Amino acid sequence: MNKTWLITGISSGLGRLLAEKALARGDRVVGTSRSADAVRELRAVYPRRLTILAADLRDENAVRAAVDRAFAAEGRIDIVVSNAGYGLLGAAEEADDAQVRAIVDTNLIGAIALIRASLPHLRRQGGGRILQVSSEGGQIAYPGFSLYHATKWGIEGFVEAVAQEVASFGIEITLVEPGPARTGFGDNFARTTPLGAYADTPAGQLRDALAAGAWTIKGDPDRMTDAMIALADQGSSLPKRLVLGADAYANVRSALAARIEELDRQKSIAASADFTPEELARRA
Repeated sequence: MNKTWLITGISSGLGRLLAEKALARGDRVVGTSRSADAVRELRAVYPRRLTILAADLRDENAVRAAVDRAFAAEGRIDIVVSNAGYGLLGAAEEADDAQVRAIVDTNLIGAIALIRASLPHLRRQGGGRILQVSSEGGQIAYPGFSLYHATKWGIEGFVEAVAQEVASFGIEITLVEPGPARTGFGDNFARTTPLGAYADTPAGQLRDALAAGAWTIKGDPDRMTDAMIALADQGSSLPKRLVLGADAYANVRSALAARIEELDRQKSIAASADFTPEELARRA
């Protein structure tokens, strides 16, 4: 049975590939981009099944209006893909206030606005699925990407809570966590102005490694989008998270194991911060 998708960030990367594959199999797609004139060649091939709406994720009213238009036009949308976003390379101290605001407004507040605007429509139609594109960087952190990680860790906490709030309405949400992929995402990083003090720090070293091409990107966006479509199609309940890429899996697993190990070392300290049973009984 054909589906209808709403995909943000349709002009490039995973969003573009998802749209191409969904359309090729006969689905309908509403895509958002900063320009309504995006993906002109794709619209020429699928003029009746592809609609592009202009929406800047930094403008919550524009996001809400685009979502309302999409549902009004299609009647029902089965899968909402919150995909748009970008990276900011540089140490936190190097970023200026405008850079901080821009990435938070786009990656975090924009994604929150999209999900919030979609929920009333999904609830009224009796359910649907949301795929929130996060990153391995929603569970691990690299030096030099602190502000990017702030947005991804932030959206992960938001989605974990919202998924519990809306499950009884038949709405399912999965956090999709790809590792680095050959989508051109890295070529479009915003960059801070480097400070000499960070040249020999982990942040500076990572920046140099990226500039030298020393970081091998293994992630195949074609296989990643195939996995996302299979996830959207599956008959069983969606998982909370879908990690994509062998390195992403290894990195996330290592980070989680290290956090559990550290947490376990603090078990007695954690317990010592509570009232004792006797104290609680006296306070009852």
